[in-house]
Amino acid sequence: MRVFFFDLDGTLLDTLGDIGNACNAVLARHGYPTHPLADYRRFVGRGFDKLVRDTLPAAAELEPPALTQLVEETRQHYGRHMCDTTRPYEGIIPALETLAAKGCPLAVLSNKPEEHTVDLVQRYFPSIPFVLVRGGRKNVPLKPQPQALLDMAETMHTSVARVLYVGDSDVDVQTARNAGTTSVGVAWGFRGPAELRAAGADHIIDAPAQLIELTVEI
Repeated sequence: MRVFFFDLDGTLLDTLGDIGNACNAVLARHGYPTHPLADYRRFVGRGFDKLVRDTLPAAAELEPPALTQLVEETRQHYGRHMCDTTRPYEGIIPALETLAAKGCPLAVLSNKPEEHTVDLVQRYFPSIPFVLVRGGRKNVPLKPQPQALLDMAETMHTSVARVLYVGDSDVDVQTARNAGTTSVGVAWGFRGPAELRAAGADHIIDAPAQLIELTVEI
């Protein structure tokens, strides 16, 4: 049976509103221009530090301590408001329940800070028996570097050949390729099918129920 590793933002949860509102609130507080929420589809995916850096205007020249403080301020604001509008995608909970019932081990790997990743999974998926939930951690390279995924597979005592990594962006496809796993792109996420096709996703699905078709190893 296949092992399913999932990205979080744009794959299991629609978090775009809460991410964008948190960043915009801090940008406005410091006198920087804000962005339409739709623009955050392009900002997310490579970790919180890069998210904050990319939302700053090109002319902003912050010394490292000031940038670190701005990232931390945004992280804290997001932590207080990360459940304001966030919701699981339609059909994802039944699909996860079916995968679990079929005996497929499930895990989450996100570039979102680990404390936020764990909190969101516990809040929105209490019935899903995820074996392991990991987010961005110090001293562990973020996706698309493969180390975190490989470490999770080792902890779960599973071969990477059995793993399907499910995500919504080119970062997720690259992560799967770098780790030697199969990539599954979700068309309902932040980036859309065109990016997933261009990145070379092994599979692209349009609805969570299609995950069930991928459970049998070829």
